Amino acid sequence: MSTASAHTTLQDELKLINCLIDLMKQEQQCLVAADTDGLGTLTSRKTELVEQLGTLAAQRHASLQQDGCDGSEAGMQAWVKRLNNPAIQANWQHVLEKMRAAKELNRINGMLINKQMTHNQNLIQAMRTPSHAVDTGFYGPSGHATPVSGKRPLVVG
Repeated sequence: MSTASAHTTLQDELKLINCLIDLMKQEQQCLVAADTDGLGTLTSRKTELVEQLGTLAAQRHASLQQDGCDGSEAGMQAWVKRLNNPAIQANWQHVLEKMRAAKELNRINGMLINKQMTHNQNLIQAMRTPSHAVDTGFYGPSGHATPVSGKRPLVVG
């Protein structure tokens, strides 16, 4: 692996990770605002960035193997240390720091998704007639109001 290509790959990875972090922050705002349309738009771009990052990491790992190192993050760490190039060391550390930040954002966003899903399930359950209660005409599993059987219709007005 040449020093120039490793440096370029790391710079490209850093750019993509920064884009991913920005996108995940937007995703977090959409999750907090329950903006499903915004989430839909961001999801395809997020997938694209993750795939590009995976491709760059695979290229880096293959280059490490060609240079006689392990094709892994540990191999990259050893390779960077062996080069003793401050610019590459700094870029590698930035990549690692940004990846940790992206993982943390992903964890938080996952928690927000789970919270929203639980909230939605609770709302759906609240709109359904409890199994032990008399049928009161609330929404059934299909999302339509269930008929009130054996009761007088409710007249409003």
